[in-house]
Amino acid sequence: MLNSVSKNLYTDTMLPRQQIFQGKNNFSPSSPENGTGNILQDRITLSADNNPVPIYSASKTLNTDGDTRYDMLRGIVANMLKEQGISLKVDLGDREVDISTITPEKAGELTDEDGYFGVDKTSERIFQSAISVAGGDPDRIDAIKEGIDKGFQEALKAFAGKLPDISYDTYDAVMEKLDNWVAESRKTTT
Repeated sequence: MLNSVSKNLYTDTMLPRQQIFQGKNNFSPSSPENGTGNILQDRITLSADNNPVPIYSASKTLNTDGDTRYDMLRGIVANMLKEQGISLKVDLGDREVDISTITPEKAGELTDEDGYFGVDKTSERIFQSAISVAGGDPDRIDAIKEGIDKGFQEALKAFAGKLPDISYDTYDAVMEKLDNWVAESRKTTT
């Protein structure tokens, strides 16, 4: 809290400080004089109230139902994605879903066993992309697996070392599909 601002005179006790200023970069505080050779000084008096103001109080708690909390979380995620320039619409092949308006029920359907983001369909999309990147060459499997593993480790780091179970299941399914592909490829070439 600012209590007052006033003009006072430098006194002789400030002379050592004046000498320091005069010796540094030719700066001298002696320019604003009052005609007596004394230097004018602004004085600001600050004080604080010893009673701290609480930042949070019990009246500021968020008491909401599950749907409201879900809506708030969905809004936070949607805004974060928008700020990063990421589209909020996901192309599911036969239709498009706007994740900023998705309901918990619809999100559950999409991640169910047969859902678009379920383990089987997601691991198949990753597997097909990996095969494409490898150029159909099973000898490049180690580099492909290394890239997938690196991406998974980055996701772990981004989520403080713990992902939803569906992520681990999808990772395992991708690696199994890649191993089966290599085994089948090697059978047909021998």
